[in-house]
Amino acid sequence: MENYQVSQRRACGPLEVPRSSFRDEPQRDDGVLRGKLIELARERPRFGYRRLHVLLQREGQSINHKRVWRVYKAAGLSVKRTRRKKLIRNLRPAL
Repeated sequence: MENYQVSQRRACGPLEVPRSSFRDEPQRDDGVLRGKLIELARERPRFGYRRLHVLLQREGQSINHKRVWRVYKAAGLSVKRTRRKKLIRNLRPAL
């Protein structure tokens, strides 16, 4: 807008961006939540984001589970999945 000297309406029109979305800036500060999640994940490495969300709720924090998931993935936290070993069976022919 500043480079081409156009209004906000003309800049948002061709891009099909709502002007209200263009004006609003995100107010998120996930630093505290991220630190708390990392701390809990180090204490309990087998807990996934759902159980960590429950622990946060028990501490009295009212946080949306979708926000917990977003911060959990952004922090690079995940529970390592283990695959079951397949049992090799030697079948005998039926008599």
